[in-house]
Amino acid sequence: MTNLIIDTAGEKIFLKIIFNDIEYSIKHDNSRENFDKLVILIFNFISNNNVELSKIDNIFINQGPGKYTSIRSAISIVKALKVLKKVNIYGYYSSQIINNDHFILLKLLKEGRLTKNFIQPKYEINY
Repeated sequence: MTNLIIDTAGEKIFLKIIFNDIEYSIKHDNSRENFDKLVILIFNFISNNNVELSKIDNIFINQGPGKYTSIRSAISIVKALKVLKKVNIYGYYSSQIINNDHFILLKLLKEGRLTKNFIQPKYEINY
């Protein structure tokens, strides 16, 4: 099973592919320039690691808390992929990741603690 993790909630855009015990990851600055071309960053990452988009079974998206625009951009892309490629999507929160161990998402999925196709973003409010 091939899993893609997209995290745009923090200071960096973080992408990770987990396939069995193999993992690939990359980080980019979470800047206006990068989230404007987020879909290109995601597709290049997938392609550069010799993974076919059609082979991705699950996409995990960090739904916050974080910057409104970057989270919305990522959610829009993931929802489009769900429609086009019939991929399963799962939302998670930053607080569920401990010590940058994203394998916890696979454990939470196996335990039934993540809801398929349910995204409920949590944005930071800056006054």
